Amino acid sequence: MAIRSQLKNVLWKWRGIAIAAPTISILAIGLRIIGVLEPLELAMLDQFFRWRSPEPEDSRIVIIGIDEADVRQYAWPIDDALLTQLLDKVRKQKPRAIGLDLARDKPVGAGYSQLEALFKSTPNLVGATKTADLVDSNFAIASSNINPPPALPPEQIGAINLPVDTDGRVRRGLLALRSSDGKVSPSFSLQISLLYLDGEKIVPFEKALNPPRLRTNDGGYSHADVGGHQFIVNYRRSLNGFQTVRMADVLEGKIAPDLLRDRVVMIGVTAVSLRDWFFTPLDSGIGSTRIFTSGIEVHAQLVSHILSSSLDGRVGIHTWEKHWEWLWIFGWSLTGSLLIWQWRNVKVKEREFQLLMLRSLSVLALGGSLFAACFIALGYGWWLPFVPAMIGFLGGGAIVTSYLAITAAQIRAYFSRYLTDAVVKSLLETPEGLKFGGDRRKVTILMCDLRGFSTISEKMPPEKVVEILNVFLGTMTEAIATYQGTIDEFIGDAILVLFGAPIHREDDAARAVASAIAMQLAMRSVNAQLTQLGLPEIAMGIGINTGEVVAGNIGSHSRAKYAVVGNHVNLTARIESYTVGGQILISETTYNEIQAIVKTNGSMEVEPKGVSHPISIYDICGIGGIYNLELPSINDSLQILPQPIAITYRILEEKHLGTEIFEGEIRRLSPYGAEILAKEDLPVLTNIKLHLQVSAPDQLNPSQTVTIEGEIYAKVLKHHQPDQATSDKLELENNLTISAISQQRSHPIKQIYLHFTTVPNDLKAWINWQTSI
Repeated sequence: MAIRSQLKNVLWKWRGIAIAAPTISILAIGLRIIGVLEPLELAMLDQFFRWRSPEPEDSRIVIIGIDEADVRQYAWPIDDALLTQLLDKVRKQKPRAIGLDLARDKPVGAGYSQLEALFKSTPNLVGATKTADLVDSNFAIASSNINPPPALPPEQIGAINLPVDTDGRVRRGLLALRSSDGKVSPSFSLQISLLYLDGEKIVPFEKALNPPRLRTNDGGYSHADVGGHQFIVNYRRSLNGFQTVRMADVLEGKIAPDLLRDRVVMIGVTAVSLRDWFFTPLDSGIGSTRIFTSGIEVHAQLVSHILSSSLDGRVGIHTWEKHWEWLWIFGWSLTGSLLIWQWRNVKVKEREFQLLMLRSLSVLALGGSLFAACFIALGYGWWLPFVPAMIGFLGGGAIVTSYLAITAAQIRAYFSRYLTDAVVKSLLETPEGLKFGGDRRKVTILMCDLRGFSTISEKMPPEKVVEILNVFLGTMTEAIATYQGTIDEFIGDAILVLFGAPIHREDDAARAVASAIAMQLAMRSVNAQLTQLGLPEIAMGIGINTGEVVAGNIGSHSRAKYAVVGNHVNLTARIESYTVGGQILISETTYNEIQAIVKTNGSMEVEPKGVSHPISIYDICGIGGIYNLELPSINDSLQILPQPIAITYRILEEKHLGTEIFEGEIRRLSPYGAEILAKEDLPVLTNIKLHLQVSAPDQLNPSQTVTIEGEIYAKVLKHHQPDQATSDKLELENNLTISAISQQRSHPIKQIYLHFTTVPNDLKAWINWQTSI
């Protein structure tokens, strides 16, 4: 178990790398195998060739080129007599090998007999042949065959076929071809090279005949047709190419008498108009000085490759076995992943720009190291995978970055449980978000609190209390988020919400009131859930105030929070304390912001603690405009009792119960409140304690009645004195019997609307039974 736990911890510590490195490695290797990366890898190989340092020209090779001036001077094709003259002048200088890259399978003009005799008497002459359908169509530059000169024996004939890649470039050479009938034909370049090597004291035929043989998926190739014996040409990058002379200069004796002695002489077309040209890695790219390469020069490169690797120790181009390539790609994937993963723990304080530059330079330095490694390795004859390794390096970093971004989004989502998205966005995405201090701004503050929750929580186990709070806070959070409120904090069973911080909007006050109404309406859903869970119902009061506060990050470097500070926060709490369950009270400053669309049950003046003068607060019942929300009227839920119920009550002042007892009668009743008739003028928001004694059916024996006696705590919501006609009607309807009320001519009746704050369970059951009749 300990080992398993340690392994789990290690995986968690390096989880980003464990995800990124294998994933991007498999992707890069897969792309490499199916050939998607082949064009890019071949293009990089070409670029490496073009960026290599220039080499000396191969002095063993001289090209006799038939250029545009020769074509104009001698016409094309040159006749056999002229070709005989040219070859005769060449062989008189005693070269080791002569390569004739011209089609000469039938007589051209006069002089064929002399040419045929020369062919038979020149053993170091190699003629050209080409079969269009050998191996595959990529090898066929022409659509028809080129037959060899009939006078030359087979050992003096070489195939000039060149494998051409899909992008039209010649990167591969041939030692030999295998025809469809199984016959093996040596290549033109190999035949010439062997003739030259015959003149060496030590003849390294083994090296000449066994350059690194290309396989179908070697290097950057994928599913390449490697029929015959193919190899990757290590092109010689010399500033002047090979020494080249014009055919006319040779015919006219303008070359040095020993220029061709003991050398390889290659005769072919260099005139652009004759279209015997190819694209090679040295052509048409960054650092290139040429557009294309003539066919005879391509063959010269092949001969130079064979001779240099055989005699000079110049390296051929090797490739790795697949498992080494895959390990190389995985290593760079691991490097890219590790680089970004390690940077995640660097703390950003005051040098964000320097840190960004350092990170960028680290990526560039390692990416440059990969480039340099592949470039230097090519100089030593190794073609290392660059593109898939770079994809692994950058992709590994990208996956780790994406993983960190996803993780950050998840953390942001978790963080949003404690702060709203607006606060999180302000903290994370603005330059000032994480700075301490704040700025003065006008905000609308909403505070809600459960009424009588302390009494409920005292009688329940903590687990049940938490269950109630989770249902309540979860539902309220959704209602607040709908109107873009910022939950500043949960304070037990209270919620402090900001509208206007950290983001100010013109309709902050209206959204606060709309959110409050939506919250009160959502309490039906809360109580429905609590009933299903067998938990008691709850009620909430809401206070709202608008004013200037200081909003920002408060705390220390080790712990801080986003908060608002100011006397308006305290005033909001005072206003909320006047509310009863289901009620919303707002300050005058908030009312002035939204008076055009708000609906109220009236207003009252109060003098909260800490306020030097009375203020007006408004009882909200709805809001119009785009919100169109309304609370149920208290009058709508009240039901007229068949018989008024006599009560006594005492007034609560500063949580102390008064000694004077008053009388009254309940005329209308609901599970949440009542309308009573009394002679005393009770101010709005007065807290009172009702005492009543009622009869109800016995639950065990419904035919019998039992007496229920108890006390209900309530708060005065509103009151008014009816006119004389209404007073007479009330007296007649209710058959008033209380002596104090029956003397209403001297003591006018007051209609007082109460909201119950605490109701005993037995009286609650009786009220539910009474209002359901």
